[in-house]
Amino acid sequence: MSHLLACTDGSSYAPSVYQHSAWAAARIAAGVKVLHVIDPHRERAPGTDLTGMIGFDTSLELTEELVKFEETRARIARLKGNAILEDAVKQLDAAGIAPVETLHRHGSLVETLTELEPDAELVVIGKRGEDSGLAKAHLGRELERVIRTSVRPVLVASREFKPIEKFLIAYDGGHSIIKAVEFVRRHPLLAGLQCHLLRSGKVDDKALFSLEEAAKSLREAGFDVTCHAIPGSVEEVIATAAQDNGIDLLVMGAYGHSPIRQFILGSTTTTMVRTCHVPVLMFH
Repeated sequence: MSHLLACTDGSSYAPSVYQHSAWAAARIAAGVKVLHVIDPHRERAPGTDLTGMIGFDTSLELTEELVKFEETRARIARLKGNAILEDAVKQLDAAGIAPVETLHRHGSLVETLTELEPDAELVVIGKRGEDSGLAKAHLGRELERVIRTSVRPVLVASREFKPIEKFLIAYDGGHSIIKAVEFVRRHPLLAGLQCHLLRSGKVDDKALFSLEEAAKSLREAGFDVTCHAIPGSVEEVIATAAQDNGIDLLVMGAYGHSPIRQFILGSTTTTMVRTCHVPVLMFH
């Protein structure tokens, strides 16, 4: 049975990650694997040699106490991870999703996903994690790296889940968004939902032709497509179009040199969080 990967750290975004995962799993008749990774940069493994950190003259007693402290911290991290995964299973079970499998790993989230995601249909992750705290204008520290390296579509969960009926494709004619359109056409995830196709930035005859070709291919696949060609600032146009049309999900390419992709992963990444309050499905 196919499955998707739901990444969780137990933060305030975790319930939304589970709800978005449950929605996606139900749409594509898939199971869910919930992944929690203990980051070695925050949680040192037990038995770490700390003597070099405290100097040769430090007493053996202090060294032993520091080692015990690291062992305790690592044990607490494992217990916390187990509790997070148990809660995830409960929430997904309550949503009627089966099977649900838990994966508890130690290492880098990006490296772990590189190993696991080729067998998955989709990766689901929250916009922010436990390290973001109250910094609401910033994305989670792992998110950009996940998007940069992922070989699967990445569904970035918003703060709260709501039913998804309309989606907007921010179309720029680039490789990533063409890949996204092809996914939408062939994959059951968004089948039957209302599609809006938006071209922003510079809108010339070439751009309009490309937009109409994309719309035609989506209509041939059975989608009800509404086209928008709106020149102007990419981030402002996307945010306004999403709000004005009651969009529930944004579909975007995640890389390249176009204004849209620079907007997503460039210096204005935080603008995405401030202006786009819906989940985002990204394609690399």
